[in-house]
Amino acid sequence: MAEFFADRPGGRPGLAVFLTGGDPPPDRLADLVTLLDERGVDCLELAVPFPDSVTDGPVLRRSARRALRRGTGLADVLAFVARVRPRLRRLRIALLADWSHSVRPVGDAEFVRRVAGSGADAVLVHALPPRLRERHLALAADADLPVVTTCYATSPPPVRAAAARDATAYVYLVAAYGRSGTAPAGGYAGLRAAVGDVRAAGRAPVAVGFGVRTRADLLQIGATGADAAVVGTAAVSAVERAERTGRDVLAGFDTFLRSMAIVDQPSEEGTHR
Repeated sequence: MAEFFADRPGGRPGLAVFLTGGDPPPDRLADLVTLLDERGVDCLELAVPFPDSVTDGPVLRRSARRALRRGTGLADVLAFVARVRPRLRRLRIALLADWSHSVRPVGDAEFVRRVAGSGADAVLVHALPPRLRERHLALAADADLPVVTTCYATSPPPVRAAAARDATAYVYLVAAYGRSGTAPAGGYAGLRAAVGDVRAAGRAPVAVGFGVRTRADLLQIGATGADAAVVGTAAVSAVERAERTGRDVLAGFDTFLRSMAIVDQPSEEGTHR
């Protein structure tokens, strides 16, 4: 099993960043992935774009639409993973794909085979039907493909326990009901009990996401005992903002990462200075 969010210096929380495959286009996206690796980010949650996700806010929906307009599909994203993964030193890639849009058309067994063959470190299937969960987990285990599971912080205890039990990569603990970009009304400090329950019920790391935008958010999440924070809407917004204003996307994204203030500083040998 790949170790996610291990060996963070100074006990600081790990960091996962969400981006959409195909947004920005592959060559620019490859540069962003290299930058994430250089800055010590732990995980890239790379989504196969799909339309009109009910759990995504407007920023992620726009990103998916841009990628879909470029013709990006499952094969393209897997080819991208196969291209960039061998050169990464720290960064791991968890592939996110929607059941109806990307998995069902090819079949779960073939999907798992392709994802494992791409070199992805883990898989997260969005909207996986509960009746198919056991088979999906078995297929992934047979392929040595770690699985990311999800649950809400407010999910019933048996649901949280199942997510913890079944995760072989990490548990994505969703901080608040609503669409992506929505933060919990009382902040992240109130998640300590939920994080503890999930951790006690399984062995996989716990990553907290939804609405994470600032260094203060990351530190609050770390204080709950979570292993990592997931930054999605804020990361995609940084890409979108740079493209909209005509600024270099790489420079704009680097500024965003520096604002989080927990990523590694560039080395003199870095390629994106």
